[in-house]
Amino acid sequence: MSFLSALIFVILIVVIYYGGSWLYYRLRAKQLGGALDNEVFEETMRKAQLIDLREKKYFDSGHILGARDMPYTQFKMWVPELRKDLPVYLYEQGSTLSVRAALKMKKRGFTDVKWLKKGFNEWNGKTKKTTKL
Repeated sequence: MSFLSALIFVILIVVIYYGGSWLYYRLRAKQLGGALDNEVFEETMRKAQLIDLREKKYFDSGHILGARDMPYTQFKMWVPELRKDLPVYLYEQGSTLSVRAALKMKKRGFTDVKWLKKGFNEWNGKTKKTTKL
């Protein structure tokens, strides 16, 4: 097998993996039915536990008013702090991490988990920046 053939094979495997992963989470998101657009998210978020899944530096640079900083990378540490009897609203830059977190939360017994459809990048509601002392 020539170098070029091997390179094309590796690239093809990577594309198939990422394409399959994207398709899987897209289908799971549709199955869960938890995506909310900006308007519905903003109207109903006051009765929910609002979670920002982004890392702290992104949270500090701007977040939805009333959100708690709970990075996805620390999911196992913060999920026990949430109440299962209240709705949970998730958001991050896009929506893939929100879907992944929602799937994990459903497995842990959370019944009402929603996420911001297009993520914080498309958010047009009230935001707050954390000021450094």
